Amino acid sequence: MSSRELSPPGRALSLRTRVALSTALGALIVVAGLAAAISVGIARNNIDHLDRELDTAAQLLALNADTAEPVLGRLGDVGAFAVSMRIDDRPVAATTTRIPVLPEGFHTVDIDRVRYRVDSVTTVRDGERLAISVAVPIREAQTITRTQQRRVLLLGAMAVLVASGLGWLFGGLAVRPLVELARRIGQGAPLPAASGPIREANQVTAEVADMLGRIRDAHARTDSALESARTFAASAAHELRTPLTAMRTDLEVMRGLDLPREQRTEILDDVLRKQNGVESTLTALELLASGELIRTDRRVAADVVELADEAVHDATRRYPGADIRVSSEPPLIADVLVTGVRLALDNAIANAIKHGRATRIDIAAELTADQRLRITVDDDGRGIPPEERAAVFARFHRGSGAARDGSGLGLALVAQQAQLHGGRAFFTDSPLGGIRLVLDLAAARGADADRQDHATKPHRPLRVRFPVR
Repeated sequence: MSSRELSPPGRALSLRTRVALSTALGALIVVAGLAAAISVGIARNNIDHLDRELDTAAQLLALNADTAEPVLGRLGDVGAFAVSMRIDDRPVAATTTRIPVLPEGFHTVDIDRVRYRVDSVTTVRDGERLAISVAVPIREAQTITRTQQRRVLLLGAMAVLVASGLGWLFGGLAVRPLVELARRIGQGAPLPAASGPIREANQVTAEVADMLGRIRDAHARTDSALESARTFAASAAHELRTPLTAMRTDLEVMRGLDLPREQRTEILDDVLRKQNGVESTLTALELLASGELIRTDRRVAADVVELADEAVHDATRRYPGADIRVSSEPPLIADVLVTGVRLALDNAIANAIKHGRATRIDIAAELTADQRLRITVDDDGRGIPPEERAAVFARFHRGSGAARDGSGLGLALVAQQAQLHGGRAFFTDSPLGGIRLVLDLAAARGADADRQDHATKPHRPLRVRFPVR
């Protein structure tokens, strides 16, 4: 499935565009706030400047009231300013533009539909209270304010545009590792090293590399499983074809010929033997297939000596003529796949008795110096030639001294379980005169953990081990 098929309908914005838009939006919010504050400050500053000029003029008039009073009546209304003098709210002198009576201080009033800024002061002349009001139109101050505010807005707009451009530029630099990562993924090229200056890009690269690694591992395991299944199926078909063909031949002979009772019985016995062999082969194949699906992280702490004791107890009932015993003493706690250890021990015992003709088997378990679990199975059978000891672990391989009715999978099961435990299985000479099977497993625990588990875990009663005669 291509990336286009995974994309939503419509044209989605690129990450670079989103970075530029986010930068523009952030700059717009900041500039708008600053512009509003500056605009208010400009307006307030211009009014304050105008108030200072009015206050200066009003103070001069108050100091020179006697000189200014005769002149004010003769001044025409030029629209530039207006002055009014009153004694106890009685007009004394004024310009044409009449200023209403206002309390002392600064005021903004409309006079004849024109807005004025007015400063009223009070002084004493000849023992009388003289109120002087000076007013100027604020139109000029408002014009200057609007001009300055427009400049601020223009500079703010330019700042937003510059921020957007820088966001586009630096956004491209920021997303370049992601673009390169997407390009390499699309082309199947090796991923770049996760050591760039951008932490998020490094994290994405590392996570994608880890994901692709898991996908490759899963793909490799799938391919390996398919190849194993193909080989397995071909080997199984080859191994099962011979007994099935022989069974068919026997049955056709019985159907086509009128044989005496003794011969018919002999043929039926041969068919049953081959059927039992086919059944045992299918069972072993099922166990091998199940072993390939076992998760090795599902190990549990178990007493290996107790597992061996259980295997011996079950084997003595199946093979009553054999002397099978465990020479180690519990507890020996290890992290193992319990069913896997039992399966390996059961097949090791069966192989020694059926194919090695052993009458005595001794099982031992110990922790090695490098903290590995070592299980040995000794027998007094006829052994295995040195040149065959590695080959007999292969599937469907039978040693030169193996019984004819064997499936050739018993030791393959033992080797498989050893591999699942991170170890191996191999043969050496046995002190009993036969062969020694060694399971070297990476499943051992520390001695302290052994003692702690043994002290806190209730023990099962140990079975009495004795040779069955």
